Formats: sequence, C-alpha cells, structure tokens
Amino acid sequence: MASGEFGNRFLKSIEGFGTGGWVAIEISSFSKFAGFTGVRLGWTVVPEELLYADGYPIIKDYDRIVCTCFNGASNIVQAGGLACLSPQGFQQPFTTTWKMRKYLLIRESLGLKVYGGKNGPYVWVHFPGLRSWEVFNKILERAAIVTVPSIEFGPGGEGYIRVSAFGHRESVLEASRRLRKLL
Repeated sequence: MASGEFGNRFLKSIEGFGTGGWVAIEISSFSKFAGFTGVRLGWTVVPEELLYADGYPIIKDYDRIVCTCFNGASNIVQAGGLACLSPQGFQQPFTTTWKMRKYLLIRESLGLKVYGGKNGPYVWVHFPGLRSWEVFNKILERAAIVTVPSIEFGPGGEGYIRVSAFGHRESVLEASRRLRKLL
C-alpha cells in the first residue's frame, strides 16, 4: 500500500501497522501529489530486509529488472522531483491546489453533466449523442481548449471528454469563459 492522500483520509504506509518487520514494497508517484501526471516520476522502496522464502533478497531481483527494463527519468524530470521534495517545494501538497481547481471546474461546468474528480484531479464531462473525438475537435478548433477524448480510456468513455484541474486558476476560468461562449 502506498502512502498518500485518498479522499479525506490519509493512507498510512503498511510499515506503520506494527507488523514487526519489513513486509512490503511501497510504490508512490508525484502524479497527483505534485501535478506530474504526464511526467511519470515516482519511487519504489524495496527494503533490504525483505527476503524470499529461501533467504534471497528481493531487492536484488527488483534492481536487476528495473535496470534491464528502464533507463531512468530524464535529468530535468529528476530535478523537478528533487525540487518537490525540498523544504521550499514541499510547502503544501499540490493536492490542495488541484482540489480547489477541480471544484472550480465543476462549478463552471455550464450545466453540463460532470463526473469524477472525487479522488483525483480529472473531471469527465458528458456530451450526450456526440462522439468524444467530435467534441474534442470542436472545442480545440473553436475555443482553443485542449481536452482529452475519453474514448481513449476505453469504450465506456465515448461521449465524454476529460478535463484537468492542473491548470492555473486563471486558465480554468478562461477556459470556462471560452466554453460558455462556444456552447
């Protein structure tokens, strides 16, 4: 179980449950915590004490697999991650910021049916009778707003677009103004 915020609860590390030893591999990312969703930067903690039944350290296999399959994040992405973890960068988790903007997106939804956003920075907007790519293209061409056609997440996404709360507050308000004018 990764540490992180989920809804109004803060998930604790499994290591904090008093199991008396290292029993888990923890995985987390900067995605929602710092707005790094497109960057794909995260971390994994594999305790050296975590062993297979035969006593062989799991971290050795993990290290071999990761080093074989992944060349690592770029220098600029690593620098961004380190900046987030610095005392100056860790003033307030970004989750507070995107949550406020998410509510702004929902409030400014212009009477459209909106779903999601409960535990994440994304909101899905329904356009009944229209195809996702049609809506995406229309909004991009006529309002200069970038969204994501939700069909890209599977067939259940047809007729929806996904919008993000990661933009600046002013950008969210401007996009809402343009969308209101378009509709």
